[in-house]
Amino acid sequence: MTDTNDFIATYKRFLDQVVRDFDGREPRVSPLTERISDHLGHDARELPVVKESLSRPRLVDADLAIAAIAADGHDVIGLAGPPDLPEASFATILRGGIGRLDLGAVDYVSLPTGPDAERQVVARGIHLFTYDGARVAILQRDAAREWGADTATLEVVAADREVVTRLLQDVRRRMIERSVLRGQLMTFTGDEYEATLGGITFHRRPDIAAADVILPDGTLERLARHVVQLGDHRDRMLAAGQHLKRGILLYGPPGTGKTHTVRHLLTRTDGTTAIMLAGGSLALIGEATRIARAMQPAIIVLEDCDLIAQDRDLDDGPETTLFEVLEALDGLDGDADVTFLLTTNRVDLLERALAQRPGRVDLAVEIPLPDERARRELFALYAEGLAFSAEALGAAAERAEDVTASFAKELIRRAVLDAAIVDAEPCDVHLSDALDELLSDRESLTRSLLASGPKQFAGDGDDDDDGWGDADGEARGPRDGYSSALSIDELDV
Repeated sequence: MTDTNDFIATYKRFLDQVVRDFDGREPRVSPLTERISDHLGHDARELPVVKESLSRPRLVDADLAIAAIAADGHDVIGLAGPPDLPEASFATILRGGIGRLDLGAVDYVSLPTGPDAERQVVARGIHLFTYDGARVAILQRDAAREWGADTATLEVVAADREVVTRLLQDVRRRMIERSVLRGQLMTFTGDEYEATLGGITFHRRPDIAAADVILPDGTLERLARHVVQLGDHRDRMLAAGQHLKRGILLYGPPGTGKTHTVRHLLTRTDGTTAIMLAGGSLALIGEATRIARAMQPAIIVLEDCDLIAQDRDLDDGPETTLFEVLEALDGLDGDADVTFLLTTNRVDLLERALAQRPGRVDLAVEIPLPDERARRELFALYAEGLAFSAEALGAAAERAEDVTASFAKELIRRAVLDAAIVDAEPCDVHLSDALDELLSDRESLTRSLLASGPKQFAGDGDDDDDGWGDADGEARGPRDGYSSALSIDELDV
């Protein structure tokens, strides 16, 4: 009986509310709808609403575009409502489908616009302004997955639908032209709910001088010709009927400097949009390609792309992701000024797929273990400003066969540490002792972790010769390059 009484009481309150909101002719308009109708000069409940969905990272671009379009006379109002309001469409809100909403405060969210900058972006608010002589209203909302809103949205209402169409076209154009992504260096994070772009992190551009990249004569110039200079002559290339899109592959053992070489190329392409994908973010190659196409000239870096062929934990499977990467390499028009820059420690895992799709890679450059000359230059580079003699550095380079640039850096660090422990200035003795220690049997694991020592670039053990590896797993091909190296953890870009 108590439940019945509770139901009757609740139903009575509902009917009382209906009576208060209904004067016998038409429902009372909410303060929010009344304010918007006054601005539009029409009953907002009778006007169509056009919705535009955005990935959350593009919300800041939309906010900037609307602010630029609206300029003077732009007003932003808020709306009061429950936290699950994102589930309701703008049309439902205007027509009272969730009750009579009052005006409220505008909600903002802070979103990055660069590595050291951010903008307060409307997360829930209504823009009121005039466009092409017509008054318009745009409800702008951030994504709210917890309340059923998968994407950020713009919902536009105006008396003239053609005005709405032109306005949205203008917004899209300005989002590309004035995008905060243009010319930036960025990495992607996936959405926690599904395999889509969840967020973008901006990074400072690296500052790696050519003198700090140790390569054989002509190798750096070859890379720069494809990555940097081709874009400088895009008009002449297109006039001659040549494509701009290019794929560059850097391959070789771990620790030899592929990432460092990429960092230098990013240094030389300041102002170019650059997207770095690695690990799980490689699955976002489709979104990266779309952004690169819109923000060209652009570079897409696919770090350790061989992992795609080994990772069995990716949602769509490694084969699907590798297919998507190859499709991205082939999917852009030839006149797109986009560089795909791939690095791999295991070219044998990629060769078969690349061979089946010729033309995806325009240039493949091996970054092998440094020879003695390169080791001398690496030791001298890392020992700059220290008191080691040229003779001692040369002797160390001669002894340290089959080591990586990472090994060279660790050697100098250990020598300096040994000197500091005994409160002395680093000298040749410390260098020699540190080298003895690193080359000793008890440091075999350390050398392995530094990717130094014999057969660090072994294949997967297949007896089949796939055209890229000898029977012992060593990579074939010309010894195109060496480079000083920084670990991925030092990628302070």
